[in-house]
Amino acid sequence: MSRPFTSRSQLIKAATITGDLILLNLSFIAAYFAYHNCIWSDDFTVYLPLINLCYAFCLSVFKIQLHKRIINIERIVSRLFSSVTMFIILFMFCVQLMHIYMPNRFLLIFYIALLVLITSWRIGMRYIVKAYRRKGGNSTTTVIVGSKSNMVELYNTMTRDPAYGFRINGIFDDDETLRNFPKGAVYLGKVSDVIPYLEKNHVNSLFCCLPSAREAEILPIINFCENNMVHFFSVPNVRSYLRRKMKLELLGETPVMYIRDEPLQQIGNKILKRSFDFIVSSIFLCTLYPIIYVIVGAIIKLTSPGPVYFKQDRSGEEGKVFKCIKFRSMKVNSASDELQATKNDPRKTKFGEFIRHTNIDELPQFINVWKGEMSIVGPRPHMLKHTEEYRSLINKYMVRHLCKPGITGWAQVTGFRGETKELSQMEGRVRKDIWYIENWSFFLDIRIIFKTVFNALRGDKNAY
Repeated sequence: MSRPFTSRSQLIKAATITGDLILLNLSFIAAYFAYHNCIWSDDFTVYLPLINLCYAFCLSVFKIQLHKRIINIERIVSRLFSSVTMFIILFMFCVQLMHIYMPNRFLLIFYIALLVLITSWRIGMRYIVKAYRRKGGNSTTTVIVGSKSNMVELYNTMTRDPAYGFRINGIFDDDETLRNFPKGAVYLGKVSDVIPYLEKNHVNSLFCCLPSAREAEILPIINFCENNMVHFFSVPNVRSYLRRKMKLELLGETPVMYIRDEPLQQIGNKILKRSFDFIVSSIFLCTLYPIIYVIVGAIIKLTSPGPVYFKQDRSGEEGKVFKCIKFRSMKVNSASDELQATKNDPRKTKFGEFIRHTNIDELPQFINVWKGEMSIVGPRPHMLKHTEEYRSLINKYMVRHLCKPGITGWAQVTGFRGETKELSQMEGRVRKDIWYIENWSFFLDIRIIFKTVFNALRGDKNAY
């Protein structure tokens, strides 16, 4: 039985695009007014069609994803940032081709206004969609085939939060007791009953976790779904031993699942992150840093004998050793490569206490960033002794070395900064570092930088 493709998701996409275009034009007019003190111009007959065409092209590249049932806010915002940035670059290119003078200050005002307004709109729209689904709207009719433990967990996830928008008609399995499913789960029949059921009932999606040994039963179900616009999802039975997100690639024609996605392995992301690091570190080292060095260096020399810098071997990307540079905050001592700083550490000088509490001691690491040994954001580099110690105590500890270490990191801005008195504290830090590696985005780096600055201004109680 063929089914017409009708989905309120299309209405969500249409409403989102309409809102985008309204805010796009309002942003341009507002920026024009802010710069020229004029609410309207005859030039708008050229400008407005041009910005709408450029934005429409960017929408075709960075497609709307608000209607997707499982997507986080961070991914929405990061894609939107990329889309708006691409739009403004394309618009600037077009006005240059048309020999239209567009002041840089005006373009900056327009860019910021557009980014703020559309980001607010998209986030608000996402919450509206989720609220609508919780009330039963924009739901997708689903059936489940199989009763393995991973399918039971999937069923619980789908039914626990109505915001996903799944309406489960029932379950097909050769065991009609459904003993592992919660009360209320509906039994629809054996696996052989799936296709007859689909022929008579409207279903949007089907989730199947039958083992590959039952290929003869699975393939007819897939073929029916493909020919009748039913979305087919295969749920591999790996949750019993791998309770984490998996990725799928094709090696030739063979599907291969891997356990970790590393966005920074993509060449485009590597170039973006390195370019940002190089530009920001270069600007900082050529402007503010010389002044900071003169002032901080002079006080260090006057208050404690020894060098201005403290350099220590640390573990970097792929386990490579590098010299991490800091302003010296302690008296020269022989235990510096073995002992972490503690809250009331007698080795610290009075001025050292201040620069550690305000994070000033970390600023020379911008030299490491400029040299490419570190990044502005990443897992904090550890002493070599700690690397050797924790790699044998903490599972997956060495995963945090798959990217460059950072001046600040996700672990540091989420409560895992400072001394690690207990093994559980380091385990928590490692979990945060691995999460960062697997979920990296440029927007996430910007977010971490802002949180770091905020924590430094208010004073971090763990900074000692």
